[in-house]
Amino acid sequence: MSEIQDLPVALVTGASRGLGAAMAEALTPAHHVVAVARTVGALEELDDRIKARGGQATLAPMDITNREAMAQLCRAIHDRWGGIALWIHAAVHAAPLSPAMHLAEKDWERSVAVNASATGLLIPFVAPLLGEAGQAVFFDDPRGGDKFFGAYGATKAAQIALARSWQAESVKTGPRVHILTPAPMPTATRARFHPGEDRDALSHPRDEAARLLAALS
Repeated sequence: MSEIQDLPVALVTGASRGLGAAMAEALTPAHHVVAVARTVGALEELDDRIKARGGQATLAPMDITNREAMAQLCRAIHDRWGGIALWIHAAVHAAPLSPAMHLAEKDWERSVAVNASATGLLIPFVAPLLGEAGQAVFFDDPRGGDKFFGAYGATKAAQIALARSWQAESVKTGPRVHILTPAPMPTATRARFHPGEDRDALSHPRDEAARLLAALS
């Protein structure tokens, strides 16, 4: 077996920037990272940083809402490695803040597709790869019901509700499902919600990635 094949495999969805990218970096060189995101350039930059840490990554530039693409990716992971040790689900769509009565249809549909429907699509695809011993990680953001957070809050809450059901169902059988709450970070998502905020007072994604990964062990 090659050195890469001997490493545990971590699948990171939403790996191009923010917490997802920081988690992907933090997992190397102890894991071979399969990094999924839509933005090719950002994935290539992530790959450069992973290589600088002595790690290895497989880049998968695709949209997690594309059922055929995600099915093909999961099958390819199975065929190459047999399974994965860890799934970090950091992909999210941050729709612009808006009163519920003025919600744009395109923002609502994209929020549902990325934050809710894709999670329901991916869990059945990824669960067999994790088996009994693997771990899955979701990130809570409890703003459902806050004013102006209708599209984001409702669909993120739906994602976490689904993850909690999976968590409860798999307590005895595995995989272990974790639902973690990151501290506020100076990410592009947060900037959309809090323009003009003092970003220096926020936790760096790199520090949060280290803290959250420590919580898994």
